[in-house]
Amino acid sequence: MSTFGIGINAHMTDAGVIHGRQFEVACDCWFTSKCTSRPMVVKFEGEDGEIQTIKNIQVIVSENKNYSGIPSIEYLCKAIIGGIMQEFKLIFFPAECRWLMVI
Repeated sequence: MSTFGIGINAHMTDAGVIHGRQFEVACDCWFTSKCTSRPMVVKFEGEDGEIQTIKNIQVIVSENKNYSGIPSIEYLCKAIIGGIMQEFKLIFFPAECRWLMVI
C-alpha cells in the first residue's frame, strides 16, 4: 500500500455498462483441475426464433470484471457464427449462474 492510497481499490473497479447486442445463452462449460473455466458450446435463440448452436469456441482471453458492482467473468472469444468467423464476448455472472453473449 502506498502513502497516498494509490491502487487500494484497484481490484473492485467497475467495467461500466455492457455495450452491444445481448443474448441470454445456455453454455456448456468445462472446468480444469485448477478450477478455471472454459466455455465449450453455446446455445441461444436467434432473432428469427430459431435455436442456434455455437461450437468450437476459441477463448482469446478471460478476465474478472464488475458490471454495476456485480462480479462477472468475461471471455473474449471467436467462433464461426452464421458461416462467418466473429469475435464476441461471453459473460458469466456466478451469483446468478447466468450467461450472456454480447456481439
